[in-house]
Amino acid sequence: MRASFRRPLPRRSAPPARTEQASAPRGNPAPGEGILYLVATPIGNLEDITQRALRTLREVQAVAAEDTRRTRRLLDHFGVSVPVLSLFEHNERRRVPALIERLAAGDSVAVVTDAGSPGVADPGYRLVRAAIDSGIEVRSIPGASAVVAALQVSGLPTDAFTFAGFLPVKSGARKRRLEELAGRRETVVVFETPHRIEAALEDLEAVWRERPIALARELTKTFEEVIRGSAAEVRARLTSEKRRGEMVLVLSGLGRRGEPEQDAE
Repeated sequence: MRASFRRPLPRRSAPPARTEQASAPRGNPAPGEGILYLVATPIGNLEDITQRALRTLREVQAVAAEDTRRTRRLLDHFGVSVPVLSLFEHNERRRVPALIERLAAGDSVAVVTDAGSPGVADPGYRLVRAAIDSGIEVRSIPGASAVVAALQVSGLPTDAFTFAGFLPVKSGARKRRLEELAGRRETVVVFETPHRIEAALEDLEAVWRERPIALARELTKTFEEVIRGSAAEVRARLTSEKRRGEMVLVLSGLGRRGEPEQDAE
C-alpha cells in the first residue's frame, strides 16, 4: 500500500498546520488520544526493520524498551531521538499504571523488545491488556519474526503450527512439556537459550526419538545456520562454538516427517 494512504500518528507537541481552514490550536490532546504501538525490531540484521517501524519510533512521545541500552543503540543507528524508558519482565507490572496514565493523557508510546515482536514470549502483554481495558487503541507494527523465519527454512510442514514459547528450565518440567507437545500433529516451534540447548536436545532425543527436527541459529545474521535431522543428529552437529546466539527449534508433528503431501485428485 502506498504511503499516501497512511494516517499520521498523533503528536503531543506538534503545532497545527497553517492552512486557509486551519483548525483551532490543539493544546494538550484530549484524553484517550494516545495510541500504544507494538513495534517489531530486527531479529539479527539491522535491515530487518521496516520503514513504518522507523516512522513510528520517530513520531511517538516515548519508547518503552526491554533493554534501554540496546534500544538506544538501535535508535542512534537510525538517527531516532526519542525518550526511552525500561519495560521488562520484572518491572512491567509496576510500570503499567504510569504508562496507561500517560497514554490516556494523549501521549503515544511504542513498545519494543530486544528482538522481534513485543508481547510474544517477551514483555508487553500486561500493558496491552491494561490498555484495552482502559479503552486505549493498540496497534501492531509488524516486522521480522524468528518463529516464521525458522519455520520457513526448516523443511517441515508449514500449513499449521503451534508456537510454544520457551521450554521450561528444569529437565523434569521440560520433558513433561515435550511429551505434551509430542502428541500434536502440527509442527511445533519453541525457543531455547544457548546455555540450555544441549540439555534440551538430550530431552528431545528421549521424547522425539527419530522424528525430524530443525535448529535455526543466528537468523538473518552473517553466520545464520539451520541444522536438520533427528535430535541426536542435530546435537552431534551443534559443536560448542555454535552454541551461541538466538536458537529456534522446529519440531515435526506426530506422523508428519516433512515430505510434501500429494494433492487430492
